Amino acid sequence: MKIKDVVKTLMLSKKKISYNQLYTKWGEELDTDHILEEYPRPQLKRDNYTILNGYWKYCITKKKEKPVKFDGKILVPFSPESTLSGVMRNVTPSDYLWYERVLPIDKIPKGKRCILLFGAVDQYCEVFINNNKIKRHIGGYLPFSVDITKYITEGNNTITVRVMDLTDSSYHSRGKQVQKRGGMFYTAQSGIWQTVWMEWVPEQYIKSIKITPSVDNCCIQLEIFMNHWEMKTRENEIRVDIYENQKLIESIKDFGTSFIIPIKEPKLWSPENPFLYDMIITVGEDRVESYFAMRKFEVKQDEEGVPRLFLNNKAYFHNGVLDQGYWPDGLYTAPSDEAFIYDIQKTKELGFNMLRKHIKIEPLRWYYHCDRLGVIVWQDMVNGGGKYNMIWCGYLPTLFPKLVSKIKDNCYYLFSRANKNGRKEWCFECKKTVELLYNCPSIAVWVTFNEGWGQFDAVKAVELIRGMDKTRLIDQASGWFDQMGGDFSSVHNYFRKLDVILENRAAVLSEFAGFVCYIPRHSFSKHIYGYKIYVNKEQLNDAVQKLYNIEIKKLIKKGLSATVFTQLSDVEDEVNGIMTYDRKICKITRIDVPQLTK
Repeated sequence: MKIKDVVKTLMLSKKKISYNQLYTKWGEELDTDHILEEYPRPQLKRDNYTILNGYWKYCITKKKEKPVKFDGKILVPFSPESTLSGVMRNVTPSDYLWYERVLPIDKIPKGKRCILLFGAVDQYCEVFINNNKIKRHIGGYLPFSVDITKYITEGNNTITVRVMDLTDSSYHSRGKQVQKRGGMFYTAQSGIWQTVWMEWVPEQYIKSIKITPSVDNCCIQLEIFMNHWEMKTRENEIRVDIYENQKLIESIKDFGTSFIIPIKEPKLWSPENPFLYDMIITVGEDRVESYFAMRKFEVKQDEEGVPRLFLNNKAYFHNGVLDQGYWPDGLYTAPSDEAFIYDIQKTKELGFNMLRKHIKIEPLRWYYHCDRLGVIVWQDMVNGGGKYNMIWCGYLPTLFPKLVSKIKDNCYYLFSRANKNGRKEWCFECKKTVELLYNCPSIAVWVTFNEGWGQFDAVKAVELIRGMDKTRLIDQASGWFDQMGGDFSSVHNYFRKLDVILENRAAVLSEFAGFVCYIPRHSFSKHIYGYKIYVNKEQLNDAVQKLYNIEIKKLIKKGLSATVFTQLSDVEDEVNGIMTYDRKICKITRIDVPQLTK
């Protein structure tokens, strides 16, 4: 039975359905025997791996003890709330979500370690191998791994995962997930939502790498981090080979773990020419494939003294779109790699060169496609904290923007950040996010906080990120509650006349428009959320074209350095997308925004 038929049966069994179940074409064509089989980590790729996506047993219980009997099967890595999981059940904060599957090991290779890896599990989980608890992880957006070598045997082994998800009932990072969806907040999802896999590695292996390009010095700095390290033995010699269009251009051998590698006459990365260099790193028996790009992001004054965004030493306008990363059939999980590619390519086809990934961390393959297809990324940190006061975080800043610009964000109670552990956890996850995505060439900007949701000590947050990454720009407080730090004066404007106020930071319109166009049979519900309604695609397109061709062009001349149009696709009640939620209808035609480079 196809996933779509399973869902129809489940929906017929429910007394009341308040929404339309939409499918992307990739969800409709889903092959349950081949689920997201691509290697999940393109910048640290090994050959000896096994993807563990597919059907697992699942159960939702009220008790912490392992169930004797499971409820059925779930298609991993789709969350149980999603239709593609085949489950369509909500996990509440008082529930335990259980997963289990057999892990067959034909033979344990001598001198090898077996590493089990999870792309992301939302929010808190414990992992068991053959009933031995081996890992505990908190945080629904970051990957984790565990060495399971000493717990496995040849033959059939059992992986069990126990999950709890407090969603918006605690301070943990949650993005736009809420238990009662509506408006700008969406259906909560739980459990495993990114690829699970295992790989065999040598006793000594590469855990991670850090690549820092320097366009002005025509080189990269490469740092290699091992699981353990013994100096200057033949087995520990490191070899780095760099390729340009499959041609070897540089090869280095050494016993150190930090290198400065020259890149002669570098080909510079940009949306117009997203050139990537390939790299192979070999340490003893371990071999990983990677890639990097030569590019430089900064803010500096143009010839007229206006602070502008620069790419590779030239003024460059970031013409962006807000991207929530939601799918009608998979929620947080895209149905396929091709679905990622479609969104990114459609962004470029419509004349945009940037995506702002909105308070969500995607699987690393999404960033890889942005890298190779040429789309700049503004990456939000994922928000958390207590229940938000939307009068404080929404209505007041919209009505009195000058007033809130003077409010300090060390009043933790006002920003739902009274819990000290929650603030500490956010800082830890902020650091881990920078570490995870540091090597992705397309990421130009870190966005620390959005519209005051769980905001606190933004000045210190900028210092934290600057200490880790001096190659990118920082939007300290996107929207409002500006603490006068970071690289941008970052404004959200959905209701007032668009304008630019120049200061010593670059002026960016980090959210605007939100124009609504409801498309019957391609919209999630009858509820409409957005900021200005248009009755058909033609009216919407006329309004968008006028907005860019008249107002935005004027503001660019005045000093505007970047825009973020709301948004890439409809999401549930929000029907302000360029595309419908199912990605089957595009509502606008190409937008041509003049670039600043002369």
